[in-house]
Amino acid sequence: MKRIWLLALAPLVMAQAKPVLVPDVSQRDIEIVYSFTGAELLLFGAILYPGGRLPDDDKPTDIVVVVKGPTQSILVREKEKVAGIWVNAARARYRSAPSFYAIATSRPITQLVDDRTRAIYELGLDSLQLSPASSIAPDVQQRFQRGLVDLKKRAGLYYEAPCAVEITDGVLYRARVSIPARVPVGRFTAETFLIRDGRVLAAAVRDIDIRKSGFERFVARAADRSSVWYGLVAVALSVGLGWAAGAIARRV
Repeated sequence: MKRIWLLALAPLVMAQAKPVLVPDVSQRDIEIVYSFTGAELLLFGAILYPGGRLPDDDKPTDIVVVVKGPTQSILVREKEKVAGIWVNAARARYRSAPSFYAIATSRPITQLVDDRTRAIYELGLDSLQLSPASSIAPDVQQRFQRGLVDLKKRAGLYYEAPCAVEITDGVLYRARVSIPARVPVGRFTAETFLIRDGRVLAAAVRDIDIRKSGFERFVARAADRSSVWYGLVAVALSVGLGWAAGAIARRV
Protein backbone atom coordinates (compact mmCIF):
# COMPACT_ATOMS: atom_id res chain seq x y z
CA MET A 1 0.00 0.00 0.00
CA LYS A 2 2.84 2.37 0.88
CA ARG A 3 4.52 1.71 -2.45
CA ILE A 4 1.29 2.45 -4.29
CA TRP A 5 1.02 5.82 -2.49
CA LEU A 6 4.61 6.66 -3.35
CA LEU A 7 4.03 5.90 -7.01
CA ALA A 8 0.89 8.01 -6.97
CA LEU A 9 2.73 10.96 -5.40
CA ALA A 10 5.71 10.77 -7.76
CA PRO A 11 4.11 12.85 -10.56
CA LEU A 12 3.10 15.50 -8.01
CA VAL A 13 6.64 15.70 -6.62
CA MET A 14 8.12 15.96 -10.11
CA ALA A 15 5.65 18.73 -10.97
CA GLN A 16 6.67 20.72 -7.89
CA ALA A 17 10.41 20.24 -8.48
CA LYS A 18 12.22 23.16 -10.02
CA PRO A 19 14.80 23.17 -12.80
CA VAL A 20 18.49 23.55 -12.02
CA LEU A 21 21.08 25.70 -13.77
CA VAL A 22 24.55 24.37 -14.58
CA PRO A 23 26.55 27.47 -15.62
CA ASP A 24 30.17 28.00 -16.55
CA VAL A 25 32.40 30.75 -17.90
CA SER A 26 35.17 30.65 -20.50
CA GLN A 27 37.71 32.40 -18.24
CA ARG A 28 37.73 32.26 -14.47
CA ASP A 29 41.08 34.04 -14.18
CA ILE A 30 41.88 37.18 -16.15
CA GLU A 31 45.35 38.69 -15.83
CA ILE A 32 45.94 42.35 -16.66
CA VAL A 33 49.32 43.17 -18.19
CA TYR A 34 50.64 46.29 -19.89
CA SER A 35 49.18 45.20 -23.23
CA PHE A 36 45.70 44.40 -21.87
CA THR A 37 43.02 45.86 -24.15
CA GLY A 38 40.01 44.11 -22.66
CA ALA A 39 38.52 40.63 -22.77
CA GLU A 40 35.37 38.88 -23.88
CA LEU A 41 33.77 36.37 -21.57
CA LEU A 42 31.62 33.55 -22.85
CA LEU A 43 29.03 32.52 -20.27
CA PHE A 44 27.28 29.29 -21.10
CA GLY A 45 25.48 26.41 -19.46
CA ALA A 46 22.54 24.05 -19.42
CA ILE A 47 19.08 23.91 -17.87
CA LEU A 48 18.30 20.62 -16.14
CA TYR A 49 14.55 20.05 -15.94
CA PRO A 50 12.93 17.59 -13.50
CA GLY A 51 12.75 14.19 -15.12
CA GLY A 52 14.79 15.45 -18.07
CA ARG A 53 11.65 16.71 -19.82
CA LEU A 54 10.91 20.19 -21.09
CA PRO A 55 7.76 21.90 -19.76
CA ASP A 56 4.76 21.00 -21.90
CA ASP A 57 3.19 24.46 -21.71
CA ASP A 58 3.69 27.38 -24.11
CA LYS A 59 5.38 29.69 -21.60
CA PRO A 60 8.82 30.78 -22.83
CA THR A 61 11.98 30.12 -20.87
CA ASP A 62 14.34 33.08 -20.45
CA ILE A 63 17.88 33.47 -19.16
CA VAL A 64 19.42 36.55 -17.55
CA VAL A 65 23.17 36.80 -16.93
CA VAL A 66 24.57 39.49 -14.61
CA VAL A 67 28.31 40.10 -14.18
CA LYS A 68 29.24 42.27 -11.20
CA GLY A 69 32.54 43.65 -10.01
CA PRO A 70 33.51 44.18 -6.36
CA THR A 71 31.58 46.90 -4.58
CA GLN A 72 33.29 50.16 -3.73
CA SER A 73 32.59 53.47 -2.05
CA ILE A 74 32.04 56.22 -4.64
CA LEU A 75 31.73 59.98 -4.19
CA VAL A 76 29.62 61.71 -6.83
CA ARG A 77 29.93 65.48 -7.24
CA GLU A 78 27.56 67.74 -9.08
CA LYS A 79 29.02 70.73 -10.91
CA GLU A 80 27.31 74.11 -10.99
CA LYS A 81 28.12 77.19 -13.06
CA VAL A 82 28.87 80.17 -10.85
CA ALA A 83 29.93 83.49 -12.43
CA GLY A 84 30.85 81.67 -15.63
CA ILE A 85 33.00 79.08 -13.85
CA TRP A 86 32.08 75.44 -13.25
CA VAL A 87 32.59 74.54 -9.58
CA ASN A 88 31.74 71.54 -7.41
CA ALA A 89 28.39 72.03 -5.68
CA ALA A 90 26.32 69.24 -4.12
CA ARG A 91 27.74 65.78 -3.61
CA ALA A 92 26.61 62.32 -2.52
CA ARG A 93 28.56 59.27 -1.39
CA TYR A 94 27.50 55.68 -1.98
CA ARG A 95 28.88 52.92 0.22
CA SER A 96 28.32 49.88 -1.98
CA ALA A 97 28.21 50.61 -5.68
CA PRO A 98 29.40 47.81 -8.01
CA SER A 99 32.63 48.75 -9.77
CA PHE A 100 31.40 46.89 -12.86
CA TYR A 101 27.92 45.82 -13.92
CA ALA A 102 26.80 44.09 -17.12
CA ILE A 103 23.49 42.38 -17.78
CA ALA A 104 22.66 40.20 -20.78
CA THR A 105 19.14 38.89 -21.34
CA SER A 106 17.30 36.69 -23.80
CA ARG A 107 14.58 39.36 -24.05
CA PRO A 108 14.28 42.92 -22.72
CA ILE A 109 14.21 42.66 -18.93
CA THR A 110 11.02 44.72 -18.67
CA GLN A 111 9.21 41.93 -20.52
CA LEU A 112 10.44 39.21 -18.15
CA VAL A 113 9.73 40.32 -14.57
CA ASP A 114 7.93 43.10 -12.74
CA ASP A 115 9.56 46.06 -11.01
CA ARG A 116 9.55 44.39 -7.59
CA THR A 117 11.39 41.29 -8.81
CA ARG A 118 13.87 43.43 -10.71
CA ALA A 119 14.60 45.40 -7.54
CA ILE A 120 15.05 42.25 -5.42
CA TYR A 121 17.57 40.68 -7.79
CA GLU A 122 19.00 43.98 -9.11
CA LEU A 123 18.16 43.14 -12.70
CA GLY A 124 18.90 46.23 -14.75
CA LEU A 125 20.73 49.50 -14.27
CA ASP A 126 17.60 51.25 -13.05
CA SER A 127 17.16 48.56 -10.37
CA LEU A 128 20.58 48.80 -8.72
CA GLN A 129 20.34 49.11 -4.94
CA LEU A 130 23.01 51.71 -4.18
CA SER A 131 23.44 52.52 -0.49
CA PRO A 132 23.87 56.26 0.18
CA ALA A 133 26.23 57.05 3.05
CA SER A 134 23.95 59.79 4.39
CA SER A 135 20.24 60.50 4.34
CA ILE A 136 19.25 62.62 1.35
CA ALA A 137 15.92 63.41 -0.23
CA PRO A 138 14.59 60.70 -2.59
CA ASP A 139 14.52 63.01 -5.61
CA VAL A 140 18.11 64.13 -4.96
CA GLN A 141 19.22 60.53 -4.51
CA GLN A 142 17.63 59.53 -7.82
CA ARG A 143 19.35 62.44 -9.58
CA PHE A 144 22.77 61.46 -8.24
CA GLN A 145 22.17 57.78 -8.97
CA ARG A 146 21.28 58.56 -12.57
CA GLY A 147 24.43 60.64 -12.81
CA LEU A 148 26.57 57.84 -11.38
CA VAL A 149 25.11 55.27 -13.77
CA ASP A 150 25.61 57.63 -16.70
CA LEU A 151 29.28 58.19 -15.81
CA LYS A 152 29.87 54.44 -15.50
CA LYS A 153 28.12 53.79 -18.80
CA ARG A 154 30.30 56.33 -20.60
CA ALA A 155 33.38 54.66 -19.12
CA GLY A 156 32.18 51.27 -20.41
CA LEU A 157 31.85 49.87 -16.87
CA TYR A 158 28.03 49.66 -16.82
CA TYR A 159 25.96 48.39 -19.74
CA GLU A 160 22.91 46.37 -20.72
CA ALA A 161 22.72 43.87 -23.59
CA PRO A 162 19.09 42.90 -24.26
CA CYS A 163 18.49 39.88 -26.48
CA ALA A 164 22.19 38.92 -26.16
CA VAL A 165 21.52 35.50 -24.60
CA GLU A 166 20.97 32.66 -27.06
CA ILE A 167 18.92 29.65 -25.93
CA THR A 168 19.16 26.42 -27.97
CA ASP A 169 16.38 23.83 -27.81
CA GLY A 170 15.24 25.30 -24.49
CA VAL A 171 18.17 23.63 -22.74
CA LEU A 172 21.51 25.20 -23.69
CA TYR A 173 22.29 28.90 -23.42
CA ARG A 174 25.22 31.20 -24.02
CA ALA A 175 26.02 34.90 -23.80
CA ARG A 176 29.06 37.11 -24.35
CA VAL A 177 30.07 39.90 -21.99
CA SER A 178 32.82 42.39 -22.83
CA ILE A 179 35.32 43.36 -20.16
CA PRO A 180 36.85 46.81 -20.86
CA ALA A 181 40.53 47.64 -20.49
CA ARG A 182 39.77 49.99 -17.57
CA VAL A 183 38.11 47.27 -15.52
CA PRO A 184 39.03 47.26 -11.80
CA VAL A 185 40.69 44.22 -10.28
CA GLY A 186 39.12 41.92 -7.72
CA ARG A 187 36.61 39.09 -7.36
CA PHE A 188 33.77 39.28 -9.90
CA THR A 189 30.57 37.23 -9.89
CA ALA A 190 28.63 35.89 -12.86
CA GLU A 191 25.02 35.28 -11.80
CA THR A 192 22.63 33.35 -14.03
CA PHE A 193 18.85 33.47 -13.54
CA LEU A 194 16.22 31.21 -15.08
CA ILE A 195 12.91 33.03 -15.54
CA ARG A 196 9.54 31.64 -16.58
CA ASP A 197 6.13 33.25 -16.33
CA GLY A 198 7.54 36.32 -14.54
CA ARG A 199 9.23 34.30 -11.77
CA VAL A 200 12.84 33.46 -11.01
CA LEU A 201 12.86 29.66 -10.83
CA ALA A 202 16.60 29.04 -10.47
CA ALA A 203 19.85 30.92 -9.97
CA ALA A 204 23.53 30.02 -9.96
CA VAL A 205 26.80 31.90 -9.44
CA ARG A 206 30.32 31.51 -10.77
CA ASP A 207 33.32 33.53 -9.56
CA ILE A 208 35.79 35.32 -11.83
CA ASP A 209 39.13 36.67 -10.60
CA ILE A 210 40.61 39.69 -12.38
CA ARG A 211 44.08 40.63 -11.20
CA LYS A 212 47.17 42.43 -12.38
CA SER A 213 50.20 40.45 -13.46
CA GLY A 214 53.88 41.11 -14.04
CA PHE A 215 55.27 44.60 -13.45
CA GLU A 216 51.76 46.07 -13.07
CA ARG A 217 51.10 43.69 -10.18
CA PHE A 218 54.40 44.66 -8.52
CA VAL A 219 53.57 48.37 -8.75
CA ALA A 220 50.02 47.86 -7.45
CA ARG A 221 51.19 45.76 -4.49
CA ALA A 222 53.92 48.29 -3.68
CA ALA A 223 51.43 51.15 -3.71
CA ASP A 224 49.07 49.19 -1.45
CA ARG A 225 51.54 47.70 1.05
CA SER A 226 54.24 50.41 1.19
CA SER A 227 52.47 53.58 0.23
CA VAL A 228 55.09 55.89 1.83
CA TRP A 229 58.04 54.30 0.03
CA TYR A 230 56.03 54.10 -3.17
CA GLY A 231 55.34 57.84 -3.00
CA LEU A 232 58.98 58.68 -2.29
CA VAL A 233 60.21 56.53 -5.16
CA ALA A 234 57.62 58.05 -7.51
CA VAL A 235 58.74 61.58 -6.56
CA ALA A 236 62.41 60.64 -6.94
CA LEU A 237 61.75 59.14 -10.39
CA SER A 238 59.84 62.23 -11.46
CA VAL A 239 62.64 64.54 -10.31
CA GLY A 240 65.31 62.33 -11.93
CA LEU A 241 63.51 62.10 -15.25
CA GLY A 242 62.86 65.84 -15.23
CA TRP A 243 66.52 66.58 -14.56
CA ALA A 244 67.62 64.15 -17.28
CA ALA A 245 65.22 65.67 -19.80
CA GLY A 246 66.52 69.17 -18.96
CA ALA A 247 70.15 68.07 -19.32
CA ILE A 248 69.48 66.50 -22.70
CA ALA A 249 67.63 69.62 -23.86
CA ARG A 250 70.52 71.87 -22.87
CA ARG A 251 73.02 69.76 -24.82
CA VAL A 252 70.82 69.75 -27.90
